[in-house]
Amino acid sequence: MWFNSLVEIVVRSTVVYLVILAGFRLAGKRHISQLSLVDFALILLVSNAVQNAMVGNDTSLLGGIVAACTLILINVILTKLLFRETKLGRFITGEPRLLVRNGQFVMSNCIKESIRTEELEEQIREHGFKDISEVQTAILEMDGSISILPYDKEGKHEEHKMPFIRRRHRTRRGLQP
Repeated sequence: MWFNSLVEIVVRSTVVYLVILAGFRLAGKRHISQLSLVDFALILLVSNAVQNAMVGNDTSLLGGIVAACTLILINVILTKLLFRETKLGRFITGEPRLLVRNGQFVMSNCIKESIRTEELEEQIREHGFKDISEVQTAILEMDGSISILPYDKEGKHEEHKMPFIRRRHRTRRGLQP
């Protein structure tokens, strides 16, 4: 009887973990980089909302420990799986996205990632640059942080290539990187 209850907690915790992971993936990278007040409130409310979904009627110490251990184990297994399976890793964690190229916003990518130009300009200033004209490249990384790369010291103006993005898409002019 108690074994069935513990198995139920393991199954419930696994399902909740995967649903929450999918929800945060759909919400986008910018929601995981730095927690705003709204994001912090969301995390607190979600954790409270899913507590009963994980343990059901079992409010015992053992039930809580089983739920916590299940979440940790699922996290360890998923981390190892993402390391081995690159396609799955790209699907779950996403890919870096170019936000600034040669001092100009890449608006299509900013829109896809729901990043306002004001937020990006704030990040540029936090990296110690006066404005976007000093930035050759800004990349939204997979963890939600933004990397800012300035022009080189000699002032050379070189087109930045992102070799790690291998997908091509069809445009009116044919295949474009």
